[in-house]
Amino acid sequence: MMLRWWRRSYGESGYGWREQKSEKEKNEGSHGRRMEALKILGTCKPSGKLKGRKPPPGQCNEEDDSECCRPGKFYPIFRCSPPVSPRTKATLTLNSFEKNGDGGGPSECDGKYHSDNTPVVALSTGWFNHRKRCLKNIIIYGNGRRVKAKVVDECDSTEGCDVDHDFQPPCANNIVDASKAVWKALGVPKNDWGSLDIEWTDA
Repeated sequence: MMLRWWRRSYGESGYGWREQKSEKEKNEGSHGRRMEALKILGTCKPSGKLKGRKPPPGQCNEEDDSECCRPGKFYPIFRCSPPVSPRTKATLTLNSFEKNGDGGGPSECDGKYHSDNTPVVALSTGWFNHRKRCLKNIIIYGNGRRVKAKVVDECDSTEGCDVDHDFQPPCANNIVDASKAVWKALGVPKNDWGSLDIEWTDA
């Protein structure tokens, strides 16, 4: 996508004087433009790794196909998320924000639990942005539909595999973790709930 953006901006062959350059110079110029594009769009690299621990008996709720930490496995952690754009690409996942659900404790933004029938989400740490999106709405685009949902929690990309995170791994850095109401509103067949490529924007 990024390379196509550069081609749209500058054309396939560049300006006239560029056409006289050698093939090597053209390749170097193309590399330079790609690097400049990366600088403009920004990057988000792992901040480190977290070693998984075996959950104690009765810990780690596997509802909604939630993953439990595996002992000895290393999980990447992120303090950032991909840059926000007018239509930010993300992965939609499924979470229960109800008491005794796989979401763990109360939501961070309001200290409450939320019904599966309410369109609410948790965002990866970078997008959660130190609670700045707390209780604000976002628009989620997916499956040819759109739905408005309220941000009530953080999908922690920096910590996990402990009691506070129900012994689940850290979130990836591009997650919109959504209640069942969001999946229903997007019209996704129930058998396909769990992971979906989406886009989102601030409402």
